[in-house]
Amino acid sequence: MNILEVSQLEKVYGTGKNEVYALKGISFTVSQGEFIAVVGTSGSGKSTLMNLIGGLDTPTNGSIRIRNHDIASLTRKELTIFRRRNIGFVFQNYSLMPVLNVYDNVALPVTFDKGRHVDHPFIQELLKGLGLWDKRRKYPSELSGGQQQRVALARALANKPALLLADEPTGNLDSRTTAEVMGLLRMSARKFHQTILMVTHNELIAQSCDRSISIEDGQLLKKGGDNLD
Repeated sequence: MNILEVSQLEKVYGTGKNEVYALKGISFTVSQGEFIAVVGTSGSGKSTLMNLIGGLDTPTNGSIRIRNHDIASLTRKELTIFRRRNIGFVFQNYSLMPVLNVYDNVALPVTFDKGRHVDHPFIQELLKGLGLWDKRRKYPSELSGGQQQRVALARALANKPALLLADEPTGNLDSRTTAEVMGLLRMSARKFHQTILMVTHNELIAQSCDRSISIEDGQLLKKGGDNLD
């Protein structure tokens, strides 16, 4: 079953002579449970693609369907709720709230959603599974980079999203912590039935994923085995 369908996606910045195609004619599908690497050189359009899929930006043309919902057809309020309940984000800079402890950072996306109660047993399970339970009262400034990234991962999983988007999640980490985070991503994908799209410039990491999607100059490069439309 396809959880994500991207069709003829285009993103244009500027107008007239200043018009720049960040993405052009992007089409691909992602099956539920896949762990996919999105690779390409700097400025190729990887982060633009992730922002569009995540509903953080709007496409100029084309469509994005997540769990059979065309996200471009949703109102701003509907999109906010849909994104909160279906999509998790892990960023390179963690984006943790410095005034909140580990537990409250992880629970934050759920508390934003006023129509849902915080599933405290699930938060506890996440933190224990990621080796963070004993750090639950610590603040981000008291944690190592690897620990902060694990907190960011737990926060991304707190709403049990169907789709996890990770933009260079290991970009600032050493090789040991990178291996740790990759292992945690795989564990969470299996345990919590996640589908993961991960931007990376590391070819070894990309090769460890189920498959990779390569972007260059805003267009897909088709490789053997890629499930592109």
